[in-house]
Amino acid sequence: MRKAIFLDRDGVINEDAGYVGKIEHFKFIDKVFEALKKIQKHYLIIIITNQSGIGRGYYTYEDYIKVTNYMLEEFSKHGIKIEKIYYCPHVPEDNCKCRKPSPFFLLQAQKEYGINLSTSWVIGDKLLDIEMGNKAGCKTLLINSPYVSHLNIPKCKNLYEAVEVILSSSA
Repeated sequence: MRKAIFLDRDGVINEDAGYVGKIEHFKFIDKVFEALKKIQKHYLIIIITNQSGIGRGYYTYEDYIKVTNYMLEEFSKHGIKIEKIYYCPHVPEDNCKCRKPSPFFLLQAQKEYGINLSTSWVIGDKLLDIEMGNKAGCKTLLINSPYVSHLNIPKCKNLYEAVEVILSSSA
């Protein structure tokens, strides 16, 4: 069975500027490319992201696709392969089955790619990312962000530091 790194997008890959629906608002976080180049030798890279800005009408599905394509092109320029991106366009009130903290997309990826969830990691900047990972039996790492800075629990500074933790734990 394969193993994967499941990444949240906003706050882990790019700066969380609040409902990032335009390329000019999409800013990669420092050392993201270096981190993903290191980890892709050992894990599939899959992104799982809530994009309720679509459901709220802040940006369109087409805007989301433009931003996603831009992100994927930049990853490709750096030799990074993103296996898949799962996104939930719904608002919390929709009570859909795919919105984090539901493990729906983790279970979908498990089926599609033959992933062993117990040897895979979820990296996010909100507790709902960690809750999603825990529900599916994944290991989890929390990135420090305004959403969790007040919590007295272990956090990584950024994705690069999280990748260092993962690689050192599997050595």
